[in-house]
Amino acid sequence: MKEENLKALIDCIVNYFAHTNDPTVKVGTPYLINAINEISADYTGTIAISGAYKGACHFTAPSALLRHLILSIGESDTSEMMMEDAVGEVANTLSGNARRELGHDFIISTPKITKGTPQDLNKQAKGRIYAIPINWKSYKASLGIHLS
Repeated sequence: MKEENLKALIDCIVNYFAHTNDPTVKVGTPYLINAINEISADYTGTIAISGAYKGACHFTAPSALLRHLILSIGESDTSEMMMEDAVGEVANTLSGNARRELGHDFIISTPKITKGTPQDLNKQAKGRIYAIPINWKSYKASLGIHLS
């Protein structure tokens, strides 16, 4: 995976949070992990990638971050269904922006939403898995990326 591809995906997350009522998001230094469940939180939105690269991107966040995110866009319903929609929306926005940034050689699926630890995702990950810490307000989320 090229460094510029990793940076483009990180920029997509930063751009998403720029549209909330608190656009300050801090992205930590990427590091390698062995399995997605090392960073998984309450909800994970996964985008499968094929074409020039094969792999996936995972946005994973705790319920508290998702509730606050929902409220920050003016929605009052913070039910489980809305949290699933929110993590899916972040993942979907990531996929659309990534395709625009990385080119049409990236074929990106619609998001798959997982509640809890996504054990089946560890079987799909091949090669290096990069974990990117994301801090928004007082919350911690992560972006997991594995492309080959």
